[in-house]
Amino acid sequence: MERLGTVTAQFGFDLFKELSKAHSGNILFSPVSISTAIGMLLLGARGATATQLQQVFSSKKDTGSSRVNAEGEELESAEEIHHQLQMVLTEISKLTVNYELKLANRLFGEKTYLFLQKYIDYVEKYYHASLEPVDFINAADESQKKINSWVESQTHEKIRDLFPDATLSSSTKLVLVSLVHFKGQWDMEFERERTKEEAFWLDKDTSKPVLMMIQRQSFSFTPLKDLPARILGIPYKNKDLGMFLLLPDDIDGLEKIIDQVTPEDLVEWTGPGKMEARTLTLHLPRFEVEGSYDLEAGLAAMGMADAFRERRADYSGMSSRPGLYAQNFLHRSFLVVTEEGTEAAAATGVGYMVTSAPGHDTFHCNHPFLFFIRHNESDSVLFFGRFSSP
Repeated sequence: MERLGTVTAQFGFDLFKELSKAHSGNILFSPVSISTAIGMLLLGARGATATQLQQVFSSKKDTGSSRVNAEGEELESAEEIHHQLQMVLTEISKLTVNYELKLANRLFGEKTYLFLQKYIDYVEKYYHASLEPVDFINAADESQKKINSWVESQTHEKIRDLFPDATLSSSTKLVLVSLVHFKGQWDMEFERERTKEEAFWLDKDTSKPVLMMIQRQSFSFTPLKDLPARILGIPYKNKDLGMFLLLPDDIDGLEKIIDQVTPEDLVEWTGPGKMEARTLTLHLPRFEVEGSYDLEAGLAAMGMADAFRERRADYSGMSSRPGLYAQNFLHRSFLVVTEEGTEAAAATGVGYMVTSAPGHDTFHCNHPFLFFIRHNESDSVLFFGRFSSP
């Protein structure tokens, strides 16, 4: 099995392609948060449902070995996935004075519903997620407010109303929440006095004003030989994390680039030893992005449809009672980039029921680009997005 951080980075780019089909403009989500939520689902899934969910954690070249031939083999492979996720979450959550990075998981279960103790114990073991009893049957609205309030408190009020009004009901049995909050400073901050207003081109005919931050220093850099685009990495303090920017040469070149880039390409281009140090003048907008998605359709299109089908889903590893299935696979995220650094948050909830080719010394982000924030030790992508409209 390939390293989990790398595999989830590939999953993130595949999911981005699905989201971009339905959402124009800016996109932001957390592959780590969504992968963790899927891992908690997988822990209780069996049969075809487990096989489909397991595909998230298998790279394209692993798919042959990840197919399930027997129940024992399926469980052995799934156990390795949970073990690796546990290590990734532990690595990411290490305390540091250089940035704030918090991951939190929790289950909210109908207090009268019988969940298997083994599932509860394993969720606690691998995901540090406790099961909190709530009263969905008699107090669905109050339970929903309680869940939203917990998410809000864990993300410093950046994620509000993860579950909108009337999302949960008396038939809801289990709500699964996974979230991540990050606040980090650049290794070298941008000088505020150098920030100035510039045009950001949405396309060749339309622009909007942005406050453009400017900095000249040595960055990690990759010129793409076969594509009209370049990649630049900006380290955060202590260099445990970094933001990577994929910038096409042309104003309207991003969609063409996305169609030609594979997840494996993105991992390869930004891997250890693949980027060179180059002194450049970086122009990066001060920007803020939010994302709000129901991921059910996108995940179903990626091969996980059974998880959301009432008569097909098999979560017999969660409860001995039949009929449990996933619904309301919701994800919300927030990110702001300033001269000092970045603050970002994301939460995933699952309920059951103009320019010519740029000069070599300038990296000018004045038109749509992709970005992602990566935890370098684990290769895990915390946030992935597209900035195309101020």
